[in-house]
Amino acid sequence: MNIGFTLIFNSLLLGVGLAMDAFSVSLANGLNEPCMRRRKMCGVAGIFGVFQGLMPLLGWICVHTVVQYFTSFEKLIPWIALVLLCFIGGNMLKEGLAGGEEDCCEKPGVGLKALMVQVVATSIDALSVGFTIAEYGLMEAILAAVIIAGITFFICYGGLAIGKKAGTKLAGKAGILGGVILIFIGLEIFITSWF
Repeated sequence: MNIGFTLIFNSLLLGVGLAMDAFSVSLANGLNEPCMRRRKMCGVAGIFGVFQGLMPLLGWICVHTVVQYFTSFEKLIPWIALVLLCFIGGNMLKEGLAGGEEDCCEKPGVGLKALMVQVVATSIDALSVGFTIAEYGLMEAILAAVIIAGITFFICYGGLAIGKKAGTKLAGKAGILGGVILIFIGLEIFITSWF
């Protein structure tokens, strides 16, 4: 096992790069649920971190086993992310536009099903990172995945905290903004995949 500065530095950079979409979605979740408790924030950020760490590892496994099947699936990744994020964002937008006089702390916030859709949509592109770490040995790939997961956790937690703070100030408009952000992220993933 060859653990050196380059492996750790590259993993940190990959973690930051991969966490940006998850950060934006976390920001939207914080906007949508400004009364989210710390325990739930840790859970949401933890789920994002686990998936962002697992996906490159799954990509690494695909490279070392069934690479020909993965390359055909890779073309669908932007479409899947677009559909999933637009669906969740559209629902948030619809709820925000419907308004209502409901207190922001009485809203149920992001549920497990919606969270899993968000997590898959934002982490599915991390499968292709398996190609960039293909030369790593198994233990090196696991270490890279752990670093990516940790970085994602902290970045998503920060996104939730920022979103919560802005969500309490924006009150009824936060759901609209959160929905627009999710739709924008879906479009951004889709459009940048073509360039």
